[in-house]
Parts: sequence; structure tokens; C-alpha cells
Amino acid sequence: MSVISGNIDTRVADLRSVTDEALRLAPAKEAEVIIFHRDTALTRFANSEIHQNVAERDLTVRIRVVDAGRFGVASTNSVDADSLRRAGELALEAARRQPVREMTPPLAPPAEADPPPIDPATAAATPEDRASLVAIICADAEARGVSAFGALSTGINTYAVANSGGLFLAGPRTIANLQVATIAGDGHGYADRASIHFADIDAAAAGEEAIDKALNTRDAGAIEPGVYPVVLEEAAVAELLEYLSYIGFSGLAAEEGRTFMRLGEKITGASIHVWDDGNDPSGLPMTFDFEGVPKRRVELITDGVATGLVHDMASAVRFGVESTGHGLPAPNPIGAWASNLFIGGGNAGSKADLLKGIERGVWVTRFWYVNVLHPRQSLLTGMTRDGTFLIEKGEITRPIKNMRFTQSVMEALAGASAITRKQKLVAGSDYEFTQALMVPAMRLDAFNFTSVTR
Repeated sequence: MSVISGNIDTRVADLRSVTDEALRLAPAKEAEVIIFHRDTALTRFANSEIHQNVAERDLTVRIRVVDAGRFGVASTNSVDADSLRRAGELALEAARRQPVREMTPPLAPPAEADPPPIDPATAAATPEDRASLVAIICADAEARGVSAFGALSTGINTYAVANSGGLFLAGPRTIANLQVATIAGDGHGYADRASIHFADIDAAAAGEEAIDKALNTRDAGAIEPGVYPVVLEEAAVAELLEYLSYIGFSGLAAEEGRTFMRLGEKITGASIHVWDDGNDPSGLPMTFDFEGVPKRRVELITDGVATGLVHDMASAVRFGVESTGHGLPAPNPIGAWASNLFIGGGNAGSKADLLKGIERGVWVTRFWYVNVLHPRQSLLTGMTRDGTFLIEKGEITRPIKNMRFTQSVMEALAGASAITRKQKLVAGSDYEFTQALMVPAMRLDAFNFTSVTR
């Protein structure tokens, strides 16, 4: 087997042939094979003109062997027999250089998982298809004296997991993702759209949103840092949720004592409901993990109470539970990964409704340069970007300079006094394991800003 078909219908069968061959050639009785097959493309634009089309088709075969309580991993981009054999030998050599591990997790047992829904139009989108959407944004930006920058990516990633215990699971995942940044003098704007369906990407609306932000943030003035009520748009909420997932939702984080999650305790406001569901098609579904375990819905925070953690095979063994199907390629230092996250909606009909009752506050489009200060306190620091506004007497009155925040996310969410009913899908920043974040916009009663940018 030397070539993986680009055809969706035949690709899984081709991947099965590769995993069968890799397992047959593996130099250990216990072995696992993961295949990442990426077939993606993007159209980049800058200064309101398309300047680049890029297409990538890549395949990686990752072989993990288990030898007397030790793991070894090696990978290859070739699928001929010699390359697969050599990767297996390197994995075994690496395993024999490792110390024996206590409580070695087993390989996942054979299982079945329904393939996630996909969109052939997303997988087959052409440069012309993407250019037709980008052209809408660029034309609107040019007509209004704004410079537009960004990228529209489309494609299909196919994953396969197999092991020597008889497991084989494979499935594709289509993703279309648009990001738009705009500049108008000293004003900046941003908008994004993501979906498994290319037809769902509303380029005109995203472009208009970003252009309006750039025009409306010109001549921003500073306000004093301090604690303010805030309205966070969906991109800002998604950024906070992505960091919460990274620092606290896994069994490994709880085991190592570095999480804010204290199961059974109220850790934030009663209006907060967070869960992960890899089978929900409204996100970016992936129905099994990178150990070959079908994904389960996990209630993480319910009515403000920490109710669950996500587990891979390793943390499941140590906790004496079953894996929830959230494993990344093992072994890894991160632990289980919640990849299709949701925050429940509230009662506010629109983002404008979130302004009601705020005497003086801050509207935030999104955050950037976010870093973790104290994971057990969910304490983050970062900056606002691309649309920060002053709220006075329930209305947005003027643009303000970006500010740095230092804030416990759990404490901020304890003051979530209004949440929109509607949620928006935001794609996470990780390229290989793209995370889905389906989130509402929300009003938080207190958010700590520590300084103002120049």
C-alpha cells in the first residue's frame, strides 16, 4: 500500500490496509497505530486582496508499542512495508530505554462508533469557492476604506486508530473556518465563523462585523484600570473556556492537584453549565478519541457545581473508572482533552440585551496573549483586542484602548448575570486537534483590568 485515496468513500478502507500492515510488522505483541490524514486548503488575503492559496495533503502513521510495562513511540510519513517496519523497530527501541511504569494502562478494547456527520462540499471546496466568499469581504472593506486581512480554510481530516487487540476505528472530520481582521487607521476589528458545512460560512456578515468594529474603534481613549462589569462576546468567552479545558477539565489535572475542579462542590455561579459532547453535530464532532475509545457526553459543571472530568485510558486506570473517550495520542503530558465543548445559553435574546443595567462597564470583542498564572485558582492574564468599548447607562458610548486583565475565571463566571440564548461555534487555536467551543455571549458583573495599553 503506497497511496491513500483522496476519495472519501475509499479512504477508510485504504487506512485499514495501512493499520493492518503496520500491526502485522510490529515487533511487539501489544501495539497501537494511529493515522492522521490531512487534506486541507486555505485562501489568505491581506490589504483587501487575495495573495495566497495553499493546499496540503499529508499523512502520518504513529506506532506505539508496549514492552513489559514500557511504552515507545515512532512515526513515519511513508506507508510502504520497510518504513512501517522501521518505525515499529524504533518504537520498540525507545520503549526499552524507558523505566517500567506502574499501573500501565491497557490498550483500548474493540469498539464501535458512528462516523461523525461530514460535508462533501467542505472537503471538495476549490480555490474559486473560497475566493468567492473572500471577494465579498474584500469588496465591502475597500468600498468603506478599510483594509481586510485573514484566511478561509476548508478541508477534511481523517483519523484511524487500530491496535493488536482487534480495535479499528476510522472517521473523517470536515471543517470550514473563516477569520477576518480589519484595520481602519488606528481602529481594529475582528470576526470569525466555523462549521462542518462550507455553506454555513456567512462571509458577508463576518466581513460587515469586522469592518464595523474597525471603523468604530478609531480614536480610542483610555479609561482607568479597575474592576468593571463586562459584556464578553463569544470569541472572548471561547478563549476563556479553551484555557479552562487546558488547565482543569482532565483527570490528570485533578490527580496532579493543579485544577480548579473540586468535584461535588460549587465552584462558580448557578447559571453556568459546561459539558463536552463529541457526538453533537452542532460543534465539530469526532466520535472517538486517539486511543480508539468512543466519546461520551461528560457534564463538567452543572448549575455551578463541578460534576465531572474527562478521562483517557491512563487516568481512568488510576481513578478506577472507564475512559470517557477523551484521550490524545498516548503517552502525553496533557492528559485527556475535552474537544467539543459547550456552555449552555441563558435568557437574553441578543447581545444588546446584555447591556441593560450596566452603569459603567466594558464591552470586549476578544482576548489575546492569554497566559495561565495559577491553574488551581483559574487565574489568567491577557489583553483585550479588536473592539473594546465603554458602556455607560446601558449603551456603548465610545471606543477605549485595550487593557490587560488578571482574573480568576471561576470568580468572574460566578457573576454571570445575563447570558444569551443563542450560542456560536468558535474553532480553537490548535491546528492538529481543532477544538470546538459552542458558547454564548455573557455579562459578568466584575472583571479585573490591571493596566491600559499605550
